[in-house]
Amino acid sequence: MPLLKGLPILLFLIFTMCDTANNSRSSFVTVDGTQFMIDGEPYYFLGTNMWYGANLGMEGEKGDRERLIKELDLLREIGVTNLRVMGASEGLGEYRQVKPAIQPYPGEYNEDVLVGLDFLLDEMSKRGMYAVIFLNNNWVWTGGFSQYVSWMTGEEVPNPFKEEYSWSQFMNFTGRFYVTPGADELYRTYLKSLITRVNTINGRPYRSDPTIMSWQLANEPRPRSGENDAESIEHYLRWVHETAAYIKSLDPDHLVSTGNEGLAGSLQSEDCYLRAHEDENIDYMTFHLWLLNWSWFDPKNAEATYPQAEANAMNYIEQHIQYAEKLKKPITMEEFGIPRDMHSFSPKASTSYRDRYFKTVFDAIHESARNNSPFAGSNFWAWGGYGRASDPEGEAVWKENDDFTGDPPQEPQGRNSVFAYDKSTIQLLIDHGSKMRALMK
Repeated sequence: MPLLKGLPILLFLIFTMCDTANNSRSSFVTVDGTQFMIDGEPYYFLGTNMWYGANLGMEGEKGDRERLIKELDLLREIGVTNLRVMGASEGLGEYRQVKPAIQPYPGEYNEDVLVGLDFLLDEMSKRGMYAVIFLNNNWVWTGGFSQYVSWMTGEEVPNPFKEEYSWSQFMNFTGRFYVTPGADELYRTYLKSLITRVNTINGRPYRSDPTIMSWQLANEPRPRSGENDAESIEHYLRWVHETAAYIKSLDPDHLVSTGNEGLAGSLQSEDCYLRAHEDENIDYMTFHLWLLNWSWFDPKNAEATYPQAEANAMNYIEQHIQYAEKLKKPITMEEFGIPRDMHSFSPKASTSYRDRYFKTVFDAIHESARNNSPFAGSNFWAWGGYGRASDPEGEAVWKENDDFTGDPPQEPQGRNSVFAYDKSTIQLLIDHGSKMRALMK
């Protein structure tokens, strides 16, 4: 499939000739000290979040395999070799929640979506890509922790997008996952089912599939806040360590990661963050970076707020690199993004501040990795590709039968998505991917 009009074909030809990965994956990603390795050689990557891949991979009209194949072809041409994808979703699809879910009822699994995940992994393998699969979620858009609590207690999820509930109510409810009898047991039942699954497309057991780089405990797990923070941290750390050990007991060959945001997902406790990641069953460290969500940046007042936001971002990155150096483990920044200019959701809106931000972040990543730091790669948030928002001029959220974009159903579609037509951003991705691959020679 050709690159977008106007993108340099030469870069793709260079990438194709010098890419160290075979089109069919045969080797696991491993860790040696502060580096990821493949067949004894360092692995550096440019990645993205394409959480909806399993849903696109469903057969027939339920999914969109033609689009998924186009997306994977384009991503590979750009130089994206690592995808962070959703491997778990729960419930019947409440307000601002994806559907169909993998686990619509407790202990009952939707084979259609799981076959979609099979298809995704098989197609990624053909293109030499690796998957980081998150297995739960702190947020309502996949069901996640709050759905498990609701199933066990019979209480309604206090969905923060409904007028009658607040974010503090939701966060408190979600944090009960770690201490609600039966919730973790039901989650582990699903873990065992997925990790021991055999791919229906290629007959390869998931445990033997090197396309999977890492099993990830959850998307942005964090201690419960608002109660006894010290006690909440202990409950959270116990869950992290015990879950990682359980996954390793099922599958000792794949890496395990937390999916944690860093200090922002650790009640700003350095001790909590380090203790979560120093565990022997956690193979590498993760952190996320959100200028808008953390109120560092106002895209409607970008000129005044961006410089300090960028400085904050660089400090946050450096701080977490130092943590990785302290624990002597690799680290990845697996979520970061920024809206289009003026916080517009229109595909016609400029991406000048996003491009500026991406270039600054990518330059910092490359320079750090080039100097043999533990910083090995990043997954920007998020890939929207060929998807289109149902109301690109407004603030519409995802509804069933809408295109999937990079933005989860709880957020306006188009907010942080990088689309296939965003030529200037894609050129930055091509350039950064080429630099990261050059470090592998």
